[in-house]
Amino acid sequence: MSQRLYLRPTGFVDAPFGHDGQVLRLAGGLCWFSAVEIIAVEGLRRVRRQLVPVERLDDMLDAEGRAILARLNAPRAALTLGARVIRLDQPQVMAIVNATPDSFSDGGAYDPVAHAMDALTAGAALVDVGGESTRPGAQPVWEGDEIARVRPVVERLATAGAAISIDTRKASVMEAALNAGAGLVNDVSALTWDDRALAAAAARGCPVVLMHHQGQPETMQADPHYDDVLIEVYDWLEARIEAAVAAGVARDRIIVDPGIGFGKTLRHNLALLNGLSLFHGLGCPVLLGASRKRTIGALSGEAPVDRRLGGSVALTVLGATQGVQLHRVHDAFETVQALRVWRGLRDEALSPA
Repeated sequence: MSQRLYLRPTGFVDAPFGHDGQVLRLAGGLCWFSAVEIIAVEGLRRVRRQLVPVERLDDMLDAEGRAILARLNAPRAALTLGARVIRLDQPQVMAIVNATPDSFSDGGAYDPVAHAMDALTAGAALVDVGGESTRPGAQPVWEGDEIARVRPVVERLATAGAAISIDTRKASVMEAALNAGAGLVNDVSALTWDDRALAAAAARGCPVVLMHHQGQPETMQADPHYDDVLIEVYDWLEARIEAAVAAGVARDRIIVDPGIGFGKTLRHNLALLNGLSLFHGLGCPVLLGASRKRTIGALSGEAPVDRRLGGSVALTVLGATQGVQLHRVHDAFETVQALRVWRGLRDEALSPA
């Protein structure tokens, strides 16, 4: 069995100045890395791990490895959602807007349009409107009810000029929301739950988020298992990218999400968070959705959902330091503030003395 290579950027530095030939820019963003962890895998077993400085990579990589390295380095195309253009050379906030009565985070306690406008005013680049909870144990919602929940919200936000994502697994809901003014599809099933979803997304030519999951929301936390979660999630997302491209979705309109909390234990989630930079090797923008997740509660004395802001912000900053472009969050103001501080530090480092 032949070995397959994976490249995880590491050894991040503040700025490239004075490091000619020793650092590379990660995905055209604000992070530079000075080393790569080369992971060689046979089957699902890691047979070699080697930390290699950037200046030695030419001697260490074959054609496959150089192709991955090129994807790690290549800029990501901006997202166009209606009249809005969202640049991906810096981290951006996607604010969660639940039009559901049973969301795990708020239980439908707020007006979704007002909440979305507050998030946009706070600096979120776009809002992600969902009408079906996909928390562990959640039951599916009939598509007619889901459309009735999300369409009026999307219409009002579109009238206000917002950049809107629709969070759904159903082709009919995607189509209704896109017709109402949404510009991006965020599917937690990576366009696998509905047989029509791939064709519907391809026909509209809109950006799509493909998220990894194991199992369905009703049962996904029962007993998730991986031999190597980081490698398996990477391979699964790669396969979904190829399926989407084969169906007619443009590769530069695909975003990947490792699916924190969707069929993963605490240790699985932590392994994915520690290894986030690996996913840039897929050549697509990366979305991180860790806000208020169970992992944060498990690491902080079982803090309830409404007491997980600090952990959520910490994971957002962790993602930014690994080049994550999109951050799906509940608390837009605090997250935007954290990223602005992070961006200020980067800008100072990137301003020659």
